Amino acid sequence: MSAPTVLIADDSLVIRAVVRDGLESDGYRVVEAVDGLAAVERCREDRPDVVLLDIEMPGLDGYQVLAELKGDAELRDIPVVFLTGRNTMDDVVAGLRGGAHDYLKKPFEGPELLARVAAASHVKKLQDQLQQRNAELERLSRTDALTGLYNRRYLDQELTRYHGDSIRYQYPLSVALLDLDHFKQVNDTYGHSAGDQVLRVFAEHLHRELRAGDVGGRWGGEEFLLVLPHTDLAGAVAVADRIRAATAAELVAVDGRSITVTVSGGCALALGESPEAVVQLADAGLYRAKLGGRNQIATAAPATPRAP
Repeated sequence: MSAPTVLIADDSLVIRAVVRDGLESDGYRVVEAVDGLAAVERCREDRPDVVLLDIEMPGLDGYQVLAELKGDAELRDIPVVFLTGRNTMDDVVAGLRGGAHDYLKKPFEGPELLARVAAASHVKKLQDQLQQRNAELERLSRTDALTGLYNRRYLDQELTRYHGDSIRYQYPLSVALLDLDHFKQVNDTYGHSAGDQVLRVFAEHLHRELRAGDVGGRWGGEEFLLVLPHTDLAGAVAVADRIRAATAAELVAVDGRSITVTVSGGCALALGESPEAVVQLADAGLYRAKLGGRNQIATAAPATPRAP
């Protein structure tokens, strides 16, 4: 693991040298700033784990630097320890209320400085670990475990969001519903592990063929939904057909054998219908593709009945 980085922001060369020497001897990486403006810039460049901040500095004083850091979403979690000769209770309270982690008065003892920095660095480490865990939980909450694609919950959210945006900003929105052909036969013939492999390979095709801005994922079972913003019906058919062609062109290795997998799909253009209605139209197009012989992409015809 890399050494924690500490920023010393103080206009006194002597103070910076003394603090640097003590921190580097204890294994920290140290960067410096000579005034408030430089302190903010160094935070953006180096992303320190702890900031040691004087109050009385040129440019921006310590309170202003603290406000700048707390107002930046990417910097607000950096612990700030005021290191200053201003030691009235009002000064201490103002710093802590502004979001400072700690307050160390000059002159200070080396062991106390190291202890305060170690405590602040530990807090930053715990914050980073918590953010990483939350990010992973968020990823898991919107991801299908088998394929690594988005799951139905996330697709529902994105479809609703894009549907509302398409009405508000007047851009075309299309949906495609894809279904692997004869998937039950794969499971019955080769087993469910082989079916899982087929799903993973198809997911790779889908991921490669989607454009930037498109959203695709596993709708359920062997069905996959594509949400295609800024795309008319012809464009949706083109995207879905690329995925269909890529799927049919590559054999899938299953238990020492190579099998051909095909996919059928239905596309629909949102014309003010509800998100659920647009998916139903795409499903009707999928049904037409299945009736037409599979391995093809179709659109919904008016009043097309659903398969029993």
